[in-house]
Amino acid sequence: MRPDKRKWNEIRPLRITRGNMKYAEGEVFIEMGDTKVLCSASVEEGVPNFLKGTGTGWITTEYSMLPRATKTRTIRDSVRGRVGGRSQEIQRIIGRSIRAVVDLNKLGERSIILDCDVVQADGGTRTASINGAFVALTYAIFHLLKQGLISENPINDFMAAVSVGLLNSKPILDLCYEEDSIAEVDMNIVMTGSGEIVEIQGTAEKGPFSKEQLDIMLNLAGKGIKRIITRQKEVISQ
Repeated sequence: MRPDKRKWNEIRPLRITRGNMKYAEGEVFIEMGDTKVLCSASVEEGVPNFLKGTGTGWITTEYSMLPRATKTRTIRDSVRGRVGGRSQEIQRIIGRSIRAVVDLNKLGERSIILDCDVVQADGGTRTASINGAFVALTYAIFHLLKQGLISENPINDFMAAVSVGLLNSKPILDLCYEEDSIAEVDMNIVMTGSGEIVEIQGTAEKGPFSKEQLDIMLNLAGKGIKRIITRQKEVISQ
């Protein structure tokens, strides 16, 4: 039995709500079990230097955890004077994942900054951030279309992420922290709504795993991602 009484192929309870931030062009609060992330999308005119004059836009991400998002307090990056390696790595996967389903040429020379702030962490903060950031981005795109700043929706497909792993040699979907900390294999999978793979991050924590086990975990992740995308569509349609 899993710690939260879920079946091996069940995702955690998923809740996505709006109306938590007044000023952001797009924002949602996403809860996947006890992991809670505030995601916002801010539109800014202009792009980084390497894109100036190209006519294309850019999407980038910042990720952080509040000091008491975890059981023991963590020091803020602003106090440390630098962004931690883990935060940088998560920022990059969120940005890569989102950009994979966006035609940046349709944005014009403007940037969308996605901020993902973890309020409470219980495993899967990067996957929850990706799922919430995509919805926040969608609302920011609606804002640009409504204002007449862009003429076409640049989003090509839905996308979502979920974790999978092996625990006691059994596949499980959407790991909470208690499972993540002892799993033999821990993977984060990002896929599009059409089932194409955007990113696979996988690590054998206690020993190698077989291609057959990998295929099982990929199929399991695909089913979980379909459920998450269904919820994303329900929220966006409102």
